[in-house]
Amino acid sequence: MRLLHEQTTAEVGDLFDDDVEVAVLPTGSVEQHGPALPLGTDFIAAEAVARGVDRDDVVVLPTVPVGVSAHHRQFDGTLWAEPETFEDYVGEILASVASHGVRKLVVCNGHGGNTDALQRAARRIRGERVAFVAPWDWWSSLGGLDEELFDQSGIGHADAMETSMVSYVAADLVREAKLADAEAGAAESWGKRVHGASVGFDTADFSESGAVGEPTRGDAEKGRRLYEQATDELDALVDWLASRPFDALMPEPHR
Repeated sequence: MRLLHEQTTAEVGDLFDDDVEVAVLPTGSVEQHGPALPLGTDFIAAEAVARGVDRDDVVVLPTVPVGVSAHHRQFDGTLWAEPETFEDYVGEILASVASHGVRKLVVCNGHGGNTDALQRAARRIRGERVAFVAPWDWWSSLGGLDEELFDQSGIGHADAMETSMVSYVAADLVREAKLADAEAGAAESWGKRVHGASVGFDTADFSESGAVGEPTRGDAEKGRRLYEQATDELDALVDWLASRPFDALMPEPHR
């Protein structure tokens, strides 16, 4: 694994010509994660997982930190881009990598709000035969490990899973003394429904602290297991991509 931004232009030219099969782009968000976790939780986790894949045929691109986060806007420090802006920006980064000859890419994503925009960008880039992009959320292939560790289901935020991951990869950024406060003001589940209608448009509509779930149940040992499972899964995805010819990943001709 090599970090693109640490290479010279001459070194990258040699790598792209001879060694690199897959590029990995970490994406995340800068948004509230309650009083105990940092604003950068999502991109910190995604970047750590992306950099945890140690293989010579991969280059890791600089992280895109700000994502689609307007639903957290009432909380101080949250930054966001519109979905279309994010889709275009990430898509153009990926296309620029493809222009240098690396046309198989993974987006290692750390924020659920980015997922739809990343899927649209990936579909468009493939349809134009520019590159094959696999959008991948780091928590998407845990194989039940999350339920084993936390005995919970549904979508959380600044919850035990995210607390565990940050506790493992960036322990000094967890305000442990504030975990209880985060949980006291947390929602039990994501969103708010009235008579079957979704009326929780923003996090502030249903969570006092900004958290959803039980952050006090997180710890570094659980984070280690999450991290190792996620990096193993990303390595397997990269292996799958690297082993396939580019043309085999492109859309089929018209039937």
